[in-house]
Amino acid sequence: MARNTLAQIDPAALTHNLNRVRELAPHSRVMAVVKADAYGHRLDLCLPALDQADMLAVATLEEARAIRRLGNGLPVLLLEGVIHSSDLVVATDLDLELTIHHLDQINALEQFGRSPTARLWLKVDTGMHRLGVAAEQAVHAHRRLLALPGVEQVNLVSHFASADEPGSELTARQVERFDRLANELDGEQCLANSAAILADSGWHRDWVRAGIMLYGISPFADRTGEDLDLKPVMTLTSELMAINHVPAGEVIGYGARFRAERDMHIGVAAIGYGDGYPRSVSDGTPVLVNSRVCRLAGRVSMDMITIDLEGCPEARVGDPVTLWGRGLPVETIAARADTIAYELVCRITRRVRYRSINL
Repeated sequence: MARNTLAQIDPAALTHNLNRVRELAPHSRVMAVVKADAYGHRLDLCLPALDQADMLAVATLEEARAIRRLGNGLPVLLLEGVIHSSDLVVATDLDLELTIHHLDQINALEQFGRSPTARLWLKVDTGMHRLGVAAEQAVHAHRRLLALPGVEQVNLVSHFASADEPGSELTARQVERFDRLANELDGEQCLANSAAILADSGWHRDWVRAGIMLYGISPFADRTGEDLDLKPVMTLTSELMAINHVPAGEVIGYGARFRAERDMHIGVAAIGYGDGYPRSVSDGTPVLVNSRVCRLAGRVSMDMITIDLEGCPEARVGDPVTLWGRGLPVETIAARADTIAYELVCRITRRVRYRSINL
């Protein structure tokens, strides 16, 4: 039997979610974040649905190069910037805009003698303390960037640490620090990530950076994408490869973690941690069999999971199994695995086949 484990990608859902960003931030331009292979959704399958974004954003030169190979002509921002002269040559060839988050990057640009692009983005640290020029250095850094040959505009950007936590005092302090600098510096402003786009229109500014919400996933721990009028772009599916009768009292799976409390029909589905389905999920985690809710029974193996078919007694070998996506939020599975949905969609492995549902 051929293994039929698929990540089905829905471009129409991606378009819906982009439109949702525009509804929430009608006065802002939209930077669509497509790093990590479009958050694990496959860049080549997602880019056509994002052609109405105003800009794309990636983390690495390799990701930017992939965009250019695909023929996308939108502006591309390298979120972490570069530092080495050889990378600046590549950024120039690829026509990339750069984030500048450290004085060493300005030194490298000055030694290079010019900017790869007319617009640069100065990232300031307002309180997350990961990347960003210190607030007291921002005015001087901004002045140095504007003095570079070829630079016409320097925009101001920062990143929230806790925008997904309503009422966060840190977020309030970050906004205050950002605004204090924005009042001193010319250029457009970009502050809001997905959580901030959804949480407070006052944080939207000239640009918003839409990441996880584009893929139909909520950035909030207590809500799903569906709660926010977002549609899942990825639906991870497999099928039943066997159905076994297990008598009451017998154990199922590695470590004998699950013991049958009654005579049970157990379905075996062709997916496991070798495909990216999390081994850490607990017994009782929901899966859909023929669109009906069933429950995981036993530890996840590399290639298989075992499912209590009480919720779908008419199930047969070959029937479809949905692990997350349409009808079953990935956020629900992430909670059962004690992680976040970002991680699940980003770690689908190469042996899972991807397919656009438009094809």
